[in-house]
Amino acid sequence: MVAPFQFSRLPMIYFGPGRIKLLPGLIQRYGSAIILVTDQKSFMGTSFAVELLESLSKLEMRYHHFPVSGEPSDEIIDSAVRKYMDESVHAVVSIGGGSVLDAGKAVSAMMYKQEPVTEFLEGVGTREHPGIKLPFIALPTTSGTGSEATKNAVISRIGGSGFKKSLRHDNLVPDIAIVDPELTISCPGDITAASGMDCFTQLIESYLSDKGNKYTEALAWEGLLEIKSSLLQSYMNGHDLRARTGMSFAALTSGICLANAGLGVVHGFASSIGGMFSVPHGVICGTLMAEANAVTVREIRKSNNNPEALKKYAGLGRLFLDNDGRPDEYYIDGFVDFLRKLTGEMQLPGLNRYGIEDKDVEKICRVTELKNNPAKLSPDVLAEIIRKRL
Repeated sequence: MVAPFQFSRLPMIYFGPGRIKLLPGLIQRYGSAIILVTDQKSFMGTSFAVELLESLSKLEMRYHHFPVSGEPSDEIIDSAVRKYMDESVHAVVSIGGGSVLDAGKAVSAMMYKQEPVTEFLEGVGTREHPGIKLPFIALPTTSGTGSEATKNAVISRIGGSGFKKSLRHDNLVPDIAIVDPELTISCPGDITAASGMDCFTQLIESYLSDKGNKYTEALAWEGLLEIKSSLLQSYMNGHDLRARTGMSFAALTSGICLANAGLGVVHGFASSIGGMFSVPHGVICGTLMAEANAVTVREIRKSNNNPEALKKYAGLGRLFLDNDGRPDEYYIDGFVDFLRKLTGEMQLPGLNRYGIEDKDVEKICRVTELKNNPAKLSPDVLAEIIRKRL
């Protein structure tokens, strides 16, 4: 019997190399003026940007350029809204990594609001966002967060009393997602590694989530098949369009899955650590991924109360190890070993590079949430995961 479930809405998705050429015509559906959100310099220096701006000019379309550096803070979003609220704009277009997409998503959501964005952040504010927004088009240039398919924008304020929380509403799903793998070819190796491991983590955590359903399991598996053939190859040879296309598909799929199945302990850490320290989201996910899964497997075995999760771990091992005829335990342990090896091959740094010390571990663990992890983990066990990657 199929268990009851619900599934979030999706954007209109245009997937494949060269799809960015559709953007000017799609913008015209909404009007003649946009806010164009990008990173500080990477995209705007490309031939894609030159062609896009020429096309907008030919169509007599106006754009207001809003560059974003790093993960969006509440101050960044509020300043953008103040800057453009009196302009006659018809849509927001974000072209960039997950942070750029989240920034654009939040700007589109706040253009009709007078209050600061913190009023609507989960766990920070006291209001629910009504879902009224400017039309929003998302074009990812990395293969990581899957923000092009989700209904939340992650907003951060770094520091001792900082936070990393979501602005969320079903209507905040992008109206259009253009996923063009050619936009990811120039992505540097370190960002390819971090964003790719974030994507990998989202697929695994969605696949193992106790909130998942048959759709999310099936989608996650398809994404994992692309991870197997494309993740390391895209890191080793960034100009391999086949590998970049596989990772673009995996990232899009991971966003769909996380929106419907939730995430586990690694993303719990990404929220708590990301609110205290300036560490890229993908780095947190990538560097903690192997040890978090190792500890989760150990705790499931101890409690012996989640055999379904162990079967899934064995399935993951069979997928990535390519060895037939072995017992489940071999594949479970082999999958953890595979993750550890991959962490080394992709040169994911330790957390101490970003100023995190042993004295910080207890505070991090105190505020780390475990929403959909297949095993309950005590604060001492959470601390063990972090200390192994300091």
